[in-house]
Amino acid sequence: MRRQRFLPWGMACAAALVLGAEAVLAATSAASVAGIDESARSEAAVIAVDQHWLEAELSGDTTWLDDMLLPEYRSVGADGVVHAKAALMAHAAKNRGSDIERRKVEDWLKTHPSGKAVVIQGDTAILSFYDPTKGAANDVRSSDIFVYVHGRWHALYSQHSGPGKS
Repeated sequence: MRRQRFLPWGMACAAALVLGAEAVLAATSAASVAGIDESARSEAAVIAVDQHWLEAELSGDTTWLDDMLLPEYRSVGADGVVHAKAALMAHAAKNRGSDIERRKVEDWLKTHPSGKAVVIQGDTAILSFYDPTKGAANDVRSSDIFVYVHGRWHALYSQHSGPGKS
């Protein structure tokens, strides 16, 4: 829901969840193992929060998502359709206790690798996902905007683009 959508809404939910996540199965534990403090004001922390976000969506951890997503959170798809926080939360809740979405995401990741680039200015971070063969300067598939509030990063907005032309 928050990631890039190349497909219609239904099928795109699986793809949309994953753009830029390279380690779906261990996203949360990978951040912990690497010793990344998600509350730090760093590029690594922003990426760790985003990986945690993916894992929370796939596992149905709506408690964590509700706390991390600001009430005003919006995701705008490549088609211009806006999805509010409630839609993302509802989609995540459907994943609780099921690995169907996780398997779709894993399959999608295998064929759609992506790189990540973070820019931090003050209390705002922009995490962009791009085609690694084109590079961050030539391709942006999706961007998430985070703000640093009460000692941690919170998602405010996501914007997704259509596939670029080669």
